[in-house]
Amino acid sequence: MVEPLPQSVLFCCDHNAVRSPMAEGIMKKFYGTGTYVQSVGVMGDLEIDGFAIAVCHELGVELSRHRARSFEQLEEWGDALSSFDLIIALSPTSREMATQLTRIFHLDVEYWPIFDPTSTGENREAKLVAYRKARDQIVANLTARWGAPKGM
Repeated sequence: MVEPLPQSVLFCCDHNAVRSPMAEGIMKKFYGTGTYVQSVGVMGDLEIDGFAIAVCHELGVELSRHRARSFEQLEEWGDALSSFDLIIALSPTSREMATQLTRIFHLDVEYWPIFDPTSTGENREAKLVAYRKARDQIVANLTARWGAPKGM
C-alpha cells in the first residue's frame, strides 16, 4: 500500500559512501523537495564511491558532490536526529546504531536490507552489475512505500 511521504527521512548505512547516498539522491529525484532527505553512516570515513555515482547517473541522479558524514557528524553539520520523522537503515550495523540512538526519541526506524555491492565483482562491468542490483533494490523499496516517481 502506498503511503504519504513523510516530512523528513534519514537514510543510514555503514560508511555513507554507497547505499545511503544512493537512497538519498534517488528519493530526492523521484519525489522532489517536499520531503527533507539526508543520509549518514555509522562511520563517515570514506568518500562517495565512484560506482555508486556511475549507476545513479544512469537514472539522472547526481551524487558526485555528496560528502560522507556519520551519525556523530549529523548534529555538527546542523541536523538533529530527533528532527527526522523516519530513519531507514540499509545495513544491519546501521539498523543497530539507529535503534540505539533513537531509544529516547519517538522515531520510526525501518530496516531495508539492501545488498552491499562493495566487495563484489572482478572487473568494472561485474562491479557495475552489483551496484545496479543495490540501486534497483532501493528503487523497488521507494516505489513500494511511496509510489511511482512524481513527474517522471
